Amino acid sequence: MATPSNLAKSSVARDAEPAARPSLTLKRRFAAAPEKVYAAWADPEKLVQWFGPGAVEPGSVKADIDLRVGGHYRISFNANGQYNQVGGVYREVVPNERLVFSWAWHSTPERESLVTVSLKPDGAGTLLTFHHEQFVDVTARDNHERGWTELLGKLENFLA
Repeated sequence: MATPSNLAKSSVARDAEPAARPSLTLKRRFAAAPEKVYAAWADPEKLVQWFGPGAVEPGSVKADIDLRVGGHYRISFNANGQYNQVGGVYREVVPNERLVFSWAWHSTPERESLVTVSLKPDGAGTLLTFHHEQFVDVTARDNHERGWTELLGKLENFLA
């Protein structure tokens, strides 16, 4: 299992306990205030500008967000000729600090996992800690790790 000293050396931490469901943690510093980073996740008009894989068809990203504890969200997009939709329920909403929400692809709703986005002021910018847990298996975790790493890069470009 990753320890705090290991996390300082790497931007990715993985749960290595075989009995536990796999998880991942990504950390990224942004040259934007927490309020701006939070808005990129919370405002559907902003989210559609950066969300989706590199192969997303321009203009295809749609987002419906009911940003409150118990509120639902749904994000859809076309990529590589396929329609994709993910959604879930907000479990915790702390403006400019933290979002916790369930995560399930429309095609595999039984594979629900949990995402936590934490924001901390970091000088003139923000340290984002992204934790995604309760994956069904290591393959799902690894696929999401690649996807989230790409998305955080797109978020960084959007915030620049």
